[in-house]
Amino acid sequence: SNNAAFIVAPRARTRGVDFQGRAFLHDYDWQQDADNSLLTLIMTAPMVVTNWINLQYYASVCDNHVYGSGNKVLHNVVDGCIGVFEGNGGDLRIGLPMQSLHNGEKWMHEPLRLSVYIDAPQKTIAQVVAENDVVRHLIDNEWLYCFSWAPDGRIHRYFNNQWLESA
Repeated sequence: SNNAAFIVAPRARTRGVDFQGRAFLHDYDWQQDADNSLLTLIMTAPMVVTNWINLQYYASVCDNHVYGSGNKVLHNVVDGCIGVFEGNGGDLRIGLPMQSLHNGEKWMHEPLRLSVYIDAPQKTIAQVVAENDVVRHLIDNEWLYCFSWAPDGRIHRYFNNQWLESA
């Protein structure tokens, strides 16, 4: 897989697949979720948090000087939790330190947008998106990519209130 993925599907669909540490898996069966409450919970809580984590790595790798926090050894915490100074001053640093991103020889995280694959009817996914602004904004502003993953393997991307055929 060359994606940072969040997969919402029965575990059997991904069993045996090596995601190389790039996937968050949620065991989900839409047929056991008649009122869509579980899918709504997954898309509004863990999916959003996973995206926050992914974007923090994304930004910290793309520009560690601006969005990362430099050398962890030199950190001084500011006001308990709002950020750190690297050393005794300078700009407030809010991202991840180099030690979380780089092993001294190479980057350990490839900056990728989160791709969310959901095994559920398209109308169900679209309804959850329509009813939850936080999810709709993440998808429509392309902070993450949302896909339906049909049982036959077909994948369609949801974007701007429509389903697009994926290559």
